[in-house]
Amino acid sequence: MVIKTAEFVKSSGKWQECPEGTMPEYAFIGRSNVGKSSLINAMLNRKDLAKTSGTPGKTQLINHFIINESWYLTDLPGYGYAKVSKVMRRDFEKLINNYILNRNNLVNLFVLIDSRHTPQKIDLEFIQWCGESGVPFSIVFTKADKLKPNIAIKNVEDYKVELHKTWEDLPEIYVTSAEKKTGTDEILSFIQKTNEFLANNSVTFNE
Repeated sequence: MVIKTAEFVKSSGKWQECPEGTMPEYAFIGRSNVGKSSLINAMLNRKDLAKTSGTPGKTQLINHFIINESWYLTDLPGYGYAKVSKVMRRDFEKLINNYILNRNNLVNLFVLIDSRHTPQKIDLEFIQWCGESGVPFSIVFTKADKLKPNIAIKNVEDYKVELHKTWEDLPEIYVTSAEKKTGTDEILSFIQKTNEFLANNSVTFNE
């Protein structure tokens, strides 16, 4: 997929405030400091479309971008950030859950996982919640360039082993690097093929 246009639309504090949901939408989520904004910028070939920050937990709203004037990319707040109040953490969780479960045009949720770490309970629990909630999702391992290839491969395989304990079949899995743009074309290809499938089958979205 060639990215011709990528524009910020709006930030929303409630899922009901999101842009009119008449186009396919793909959302990105992960733990704070997983490299979400950097990956989005690398995918779209933009330096600072999605705001990056050295402060984990910076994304606190639902951020919408319109791509090629035909689909939405959504940057969601990170989950599991401990250095905020319990009330704020609950508010984040409510915002995220309500958006994921109620956004009718959400076609796929990309769950980002830091490939530098062994399987984390919070990631496994979120993936399990997606499955139990019937949410279509893919798994994206980030920062693969930050460690030796054999270690990255082992960490990904360890996640697969853990997931296979409760999952018979696993969703699409991508291994990426924002710095080297590894895996970004594969994600965009998935989005393009999905959009083509929706168009060929005359799938429409309504609020």
